[in-house]
Amino acid sequence: MIAIDKRKARAWSRMGPRAVYGQFLLEMAREDGKVLALSADLGRSSGLSAFSKELPQQFFNTGIAEQNLVGISSGLARMEYKVFSSTFAPFASLRAGEQVRMNLGYMQEPVNLVALASGFALGFLGNSHFGIEDVAVMRAIPGITIVSPADCFEMYKCLNAAKELNSPVYIRLTGGVGMPVVYEEDYDYAIGKAEVLRPVERVTVIAHGTTVGHALKAVKAMEEDGLNVGLVNMHTIKPLDEGVLNQVFDKSDHVMVFEEHTVVGGLGSAILEFMNDNQRIGPVVHRYGVRDNFPKTGNYDYMLQTLGLDAAGIEASIRKVLVDA
Repeated sequence: MIAIDKRKARAWSRMGPRAVYGQFLLEMAREDGKVLALSADLGRSSGLSAFSKELPQQFFNTGIAEQNLVGISSGLARMEYKVFSSTFAPFASLRAGEQVRMNLGYMQEPVNLVALASGFALGFLGNSHFGIEDVAVMRAIPGITIVSPADCFEMYKCLNAAKELNSPVYIRLTGGVGMPVVYEEDYDYAIGKAEVLRPVERVTVIAHGTTVGHALKAVKAMEEDGLNVGLVNMHTIKPLDEGVLNQVFDKSDHVMVFEEHTVVGGLGSAILEFMNDNQRIGPVVHRYGVRDNFPKTGNYDYMLQTLGLDAAGIEASIRKVLVDA
């Protein structure tokens, strides 16, 4: 097991999630020969160059053929290998959507499908490479767990938990080099159990992925002004932590959901569906993300800034709700 301290957390942040993913998976595969890494011609982009050289018998490149990636992964998973298969988010969720639906959803093959560069991490490659609908697609397929780790250390915890789950998992990696650090010491992580980073307040923020780090920075800035805002890291989008959600609904007047995803079918939608299905009369739920459009392309920082998903944008949105509340 890898230990964590501030130095390592910051080093992983500088490397970014794709490079760290390859490092973590190599460590896991050294310890367990049943761990396999598959890539749709993105070995280097997945941080798997060292893995492929050191453990070539545990690495497979399917080429630019994402449907085959899912099919081959499913066959290996049925043979009781612990399979981690990576490609960019839109190709995992949309190009291979039918294979994911049948092999992972319907047939329940325990593949860990790792969606690289979800959200806007690929910057100027544009909307063809942005992963902004993937949560909505995966939520609609029965039987698939969806996780979105907040930082690199939580990714490590997530990978280890997914390896032992023995059911299909969609692992959504957001952010790039220099991503925000959320965790600087070890903590208890469990798929399906949200992390309450700041106690629930009258206004509570819920986020997933790298957006959690930006929200944490915004909340800390507001604390310096004597303003307390709740913050929940909902790292598991499916299944939701209903216990934490009920706590939020009981105590909050406003729930603000920030995500690097379209507001259609994402975490915000899942929370509203939970409220409706459980006949909860409670807080106003505000959803922040991509509206129903394809956003103008720019580098990663530009995308977050223009959509109000960086720390400054999140803080401005929170302050507006506090004033209007």
